[in-house]
Amino acid sequence: MNSCLEIERSIITTYRKGIWSRFVKAVKEYALVEEGDEIAVCISGGKDSMLLAKCMQELQRHGEKKFGLRFLVMDPGYAPENRALIESNAAHMGIPVHIFETQIFDAVVGIEKSPCYLCARMRRGYLYEEANRLGCNKIALGHHFDDVIETILMGMLYGAQMQSMPPKLWSTNHKGMQLIRPLYYVHEQDIVRWKEHNGLRFLRCACKFTENCAVREEDSKRLEVKRLIAELKKNNPNVDINIFRSAYNVHVDTLIEYDTRGKRYDFLSRYREKSE
Repeated sequence: MNSCLEIERSIITTYRKGIWSRFVKAVKEYALVEEGDEIAVCISGGKDSMLLAKCMQELQRHGEKKFGLRFLVMDPGYAPENRALIESNAAHMGIPVHIFETQIFDAVVGIEKSPCYLCARMRRGYLYEEANRLGCNKIALGHHFDDVIETILMGMLYGAQMQSMPPKLWSTNHKGMQLIRPLYYVHEQDIVRWKEHNGLRFLRCACKFTENCAVREEDSKRLEVKRLIAELKKNNPNVDINIFRSAYNVHVDTLIEYDTRGKRYDFLSRYREKSE
């Protein structure tokens, strides 16, 4: 395992193009970090959130804007060895984590229908509340480029809806709090390469039953979509870029129906308006 200094340097040297430049581009393009922000970086223990923490530290040290950081680790009921791994990685990587405990795993362990969805919603709520208690106005999550395009396809194929994962959004239940995704342009393959280059080992998922994650992951819809994209890229290497860019090139007039701010606009009503 590389030293903390080597890990930090690799982000802005070896992986400058794939990680650092894309991270900075998203931060600037979407105004994710502003002067005086107090940002809670949410760490699950996986590769994405750990990389995000290091990128945010580097931005704080070398960026133009002054802002504060808190590194939140919510323990929803981790097995002792999993929590120990998170603490060990954080200490080695120079990330001063703030750990707080909840009983989420115990609350969802008996749920048969969509336990992962319920768990994720509950974790998000607790993170918002703790960030607010600590005086933060934003929480930063480690979602990356691949999460975005997979979400687009999953919504279409399994949810019968067209939606994306925005780079930032306002919380609906915590007034004044924003969620930001600074790794928006960073590809997962570059995160994996950074992890392996530095000899790092992270949690595969944030579940109490981590030893069974491989089984559940094989059955997940997200993995199905990930495989579909990989297969499509064999014939069209830019298919992932095209999926991502499709969220920028939406021609609303061609849609049958859409909603915005809670109001729906159906095709016929819009069609009649054009004739008047």
